[in-house]
Amino acid sequence: MSQQPYYLRAGATATRLNKIIGWLARHGVSLLGSAEMSVRGRTSGRMQRIPVNPHAYEGAQYLVSARGHSQWVRNMRVAGGGELRVGRRTRAFTAVEIADDAQKARVLRAYLERWGWEVNQYFQGVTAKSTDAELLAACPDHPVFRITVGG
Repeated sequence: MSQQPYYLRAGATATRLNKIIGWLARHGVSLLGSAEMSVRGRTSGRMQRIPVNPHAYEGAQYLVSARGHSQWVRNMRVAGGGELRVGRRTRAFTAVEIADDAQKARVLRAYLERWGWEVNQYFQGVTAKSTDAELLAACPDHPVFRITVGG
């Protein structure tokens, strides 16, 4: 019996809010560091847009999927990168998924310290104050990509 990867689909309210945050980012307004990410669709080939919270940790930038194995995650695994946009400033990036759970757990803890107020509800009880074991157990449900922004 195979278990489906964790994915919490956005409801109507979250979808509307994402559209507003994406629109704001396209028009130059970043809410606490948010940006609009574009990634090429793995089947359509069209650029798909979603607001994200790029996260800086120990000198590197990361994208964390709070909702789990979402469409953007599946697209990123195929595309290997995309674009981040705030206003007219668009930055291309490459992305590598973090496979090491110990490294991923450290990034998740820092991410939850910064963004927990917004995303804790997607982490099934895991917070920045959770034990190392609890964070490690959450790792398979929350893909993390290290991104490198091009010039």
